Amino acid sequence: MRINGEIADFQTRLHNGDQIEIMTSSDQTPSRQWLQYVRTPRARQSIRQWFRRQERNTSIRMGEQIIREAVEMGRSDILDYLDDEQLVFIDASGREFSNFIRKELPAFVADWKGSNARIAIDPLTPVLWSTKDLYEQRDLIGFMFKETRKVGTVLCTLEEHGATDLTGPETVIPMYLADCVIHLRFDHVAAKHTRELQIIKCRNSRHDQEPHPYEILKGLGIVLQDVDLHRTATAKVPSQLRQMLLPRAIPRDVRDRLEKSLDSLTDEDFRTLKPEQVLELILQEYTAGG
Repeated sequence: MRINGEIADFQTRLHNGDQIEIMTSSDQTPSRQWLQYVRTPRARQSIRQWFRRQERNTSIRMGEQIIREAVEMGRSDILDYLDDEQLVFIDASGREFSNFIRKELPAFVADWKGSNARIAIDPLTPVLWSTKDLYEQRDLIGFMFKETRKVGTVLCTLEEHGATDLTGPETVIPMYLADCVIHLRFDHVAAKHTRELQIIKCRNSRHDQEPHPYEILKGLGIVLQDVDLHRTATAKVPSQLRQMLLPRAIPRDVRDRLEKSLDSLTDEDFRTLKPEQVLELILQEYTAGG
């Protein structure tokens, strides 16, 4: 650009009365460095929106197959999320993805921070393959999830092929920083193949802890096998715990919160815990001297 007829760079501070001439080019695109120079929130927002559009277009290209299959399965609302910039695909399949985490992820998060978008990281496996050291894997995954959760809800998939196990504590522990983690296993022996799906974590939901065989059917999506859909949820343990709490001296507001929590729990939520164990923990927490 020119200021008062002289060539100037973007760092030049403007003054009242300056005459500005903007020199344009069809090949020119914004640079992230411009964010260091612009002064007004509107200019900064316009630059970030440009990068968001570019990242979204890249994400759409990387996730074309996912989007097409989602629409075929009846989830055409995925297109609305993309149009509203509420869904971002991060393709982790490239060999340089670990470098992206180290060098480019902070800038990506700065552009999208606070948008409350859904972040889909698929698949996470190459991140593990690209780094031999288990503790470096842990640091990479932990940093990635801490950063992306600043944007919104994070879903990732972990895929394994053959007789491998990528669910050791070095990777599983930092994975819990995500909102949802789906573990997919694929094994091919002779003419047979097996697929298994296990939900490692899904925030604010009830889900089976065990792996289940599955198939992918066009028009239906993922179909789990060996799942008892007619099993009736029971609430014997919550009922027993409620009765055990009756004679105890517990503050009224605490008792109300406990009653509300027990109303939404089933026996499966307690798993191997016994009512007596839970009662003891409650008394230790909310009463003086049990």
